[in-house]
Amino acid sequence: MNEKDLFENYKKEVYKTCYFMLHNKADAEDVCQEVFISVFQHDWKRVEHLKTWLMRVTVNRCLNHLKKVSRIKEKEVRLQLQPFKPVEKATELVVEEREAAKACVQLLSQLPLKMRAVVSLRFMNELSLNEIADILRIPLGTVKSRLNKGLKHMKIIVDIDEKNQGKDGDRYGQGGGNIYSVSK
Repeated sequence: MNEKDLFENYKKEVYKTCYFMLHNKADAEDVCQEVFISVFQHDWKRVEHLKTWLMRVTVNRCLNHLKKVSRIKEKEVRLQLQPFKPVEKATELVVEEREAAKACVQLLSQLPLKMRAVVSLRFMNELSLNEIADILRIPLGTVKSRLNKGLKHMKIIVDIDEKNQGKDGDRYGQGGGNIYSVSK
């Protein structure tokens, strides 16, 4: 028996099984085609009970198709249930974020190089402490220590600047913000 004979002998049974399980003509035709493609890719000539094996392949393909369709429907339902979020940010928010970023960069530039590396990797690149330790090839405790010292140093700089400029905080954003509010 060659591939053409196999297809001719079993195409109706495979299609009927697909249609019965999927209840959709187009899906049944697609899955039927997938069944024969996968069968031809395997060593089907050595299979002892060919019809049984072919029906098992057909049923499995149909079940996989149903699972796929179910996942797609679930995803669509979840998307429909999520509240609409506006894509564009308000101009005010964009300006505030840019000012905060500039202030943060200015604060970072005042830190010693080793502290600056840890703080910027943590808050600008949003890396974990373990990742920072791997990147810088230093112990995790050293990363924690430099991060803590760096943040304290930045807070001192912000506090000194607030005292020098008054409480309006126009240099570092609205309301006298500090690195903690900038990094969040």
